[in-house]
Amino acid sequence: MDTSVVLPVEAEGFIQSLETFSLKDVGSARWFRQHEYIEKLNMQAILNASAMHDEFVKELLVSFGKIPVLVHEMILSEVWKQKVFPILCQLQDFNPKNTFHLYMLIHHEATIINLLETILFHKDSCEAADDSLLDLVDYCHRKLTLLASEATKDCAAVSDQQMSSIEELQAQSAALEFEISLKAVSVLSYIADHTDSISVINRMLCTHNMPCVLVQLIESCPWSRNKKGEVEKYINGKWQRIPAEDHLKMTKLDGQVWLALYSLILKEDCKRKYNFNNFNKNQLLKLRGFLTDVLIDQLPNLVELQRFLAHLAVTDPAPPMKELILEQIPETWSQIVRDNSGKWKAIAKYQVKETFSPSDSDLQQQAQRLARTYDLAVMERLLPEKPKCGSCGKEASKRCSRCQGEWYCNRQCQVKHWPKHKKACQLMTETMEKIQGDLQIKS
Repeated sequence: MDTSVVLPVEAEGFIQSLETFSLKDVGSARWFRQHEYIEKLNMQAILNASAMHDEFVKELLVSFGKIPVLVHEMILSEVWKQKVFPILCQLQDFNPKNTFHLYMLIHHEATIINLLETILFHKDSCEAADDSLLDLVDYCHRKLTLLASEATKDCAAVSDQQMSSIEELQAQSAALEFEISLKAVSVLSYIADHTDSISVINRMLCTHNMPCVLVQLIESCPWSRNKKGEVEKYINGKWQRIPAEDHLKMTKLDGQVWLALYSLILKEDCKRKYNFNNFNKNQLLKLRGFLTDVLIDQLPNLVELQRFLAHLAVTDPAPPMKELILEQIPETWSQIVRDNSGKWKAIAKYQVKETFSPSDSDLQQQAQRLARTYDLAVMERLLPEKPKCGSCGKEASKRCSRCQGEWYCNRQCQVKHWPKHKKACQLMTETMEKIQGDLQIKS
C-alpha cells in the first residue's frame, strides 16, 4: 500500500519554511498555506508511525529545530480561540459566506497536538523541543485540569437542535477541546517518560502538582460514561459501546495516565523532587483501589507502583531535597497575551475585513489546495480500523452517498441516523460543491 502523502523532499521544504506568526496574521493566506503543510506533515507522520516506516517527518522536525515553532503555533491557536474567536462571533458585520476556512482555524490546534503526540513518542523529539517543553507542560496542565473537571466531556456530543453556522462552529470548537485535552494526556506521558531536565521536572511536580491532577483523571475517567445503562468509552474520536466482557479492558488513554503516574512517581529524579506531604500522600494512596489484578495483568509495570504505594502507606518519605535552581519560566502564552492585551476586538475586526472576506480568486486557490489536502482516499488510509456505523457502531461498508463522510452497515441505520447527520452532511456537501464549482470556474 502506498503510504505517501508527501515525499521526504517535499516534507523537507515544508518543514524548513515553518515560521511563527502574530495573532493578527492567524488565518492569513501565508498562515493558511502553513496550516496545509502541517496537515500534510501530520498525515504523513501518522502513516509512517502506524506502518512502522522511516519516520522522516519526525527526523526532519528534529534536525531543523522546528518543534518549538509547532509549540508556539499551537499555543497561538489556543489563545486565538479563547480571546478572539468569541468576539468574532459577536460582531454584527461578521457573516461569512463559507465557514470552512474558519473551521480550519478552529481545527489548527488539534492538528498540531496530533502531530506532537506522534513525534514525542521518541525521546530525541523531547530533547529537540528544548525550552518549549516548559510551554508544553503548562499547555498540558491547562488541558488536563479542564479534562479532570469534566468541563469538556459533554461538549463531545453533537447537539440535535437547529443552529446557525456560527453556533455550529462554536459547538465544533467545544467538541474539539475534548479531543485536544485527550491528546494532551499522551503528550504529558511522553514528556514525563523522556525528560531529564530539572526545570521541566520541577514544573510538573512542584509548580503544577501533576501527580494529583492525574489522580483526579483516574477518578473521573472522563473518556468513559454510562448512557442508558450501556458503558461507552471514547476511542478513536468517537463514543463506542463496550460489551460487558470488555468493561475492564484498558484503553490507550487509561494506559497513558498510568504510565505518566509511573514516571512522575518512580523515576529517581522525580522521587527526589516531589513533596510527599499529607495531602499529596493521601491523594496518591487513592490509586491503590484502582490497581486491581486485572489492571496489572494488562500493564505489568504497575506492580512496582503498587509496591511503592504499599510502602508509602506505612512510612513518611523524606522531604524533597532542597536544591538551588535557576528556574526557567515558560514564556509563550504570557508573551502572546501580553503583546495583544486590549487589542482583542481590534484584531477580530481586522480579521473580519482582511481574512474572512477573500476575493473570488483567493477562494478558487483555497478550493484547489483544500481538495488536494483533504483527499478522501488519503483520509481513509489514516483510519485506525475499519469504518464503524454512525448509528449502531458495527463494522460498516456503505457510506453516505451525498457527503461521503459517514458510514453505515445498512439502510435502516442510515435512515435512523439521518436527523443527527443531516446538518453535518449539508455543511460538508456545500463545501465540496463550492470547491468543485470553483475548480470548474478556474479551469
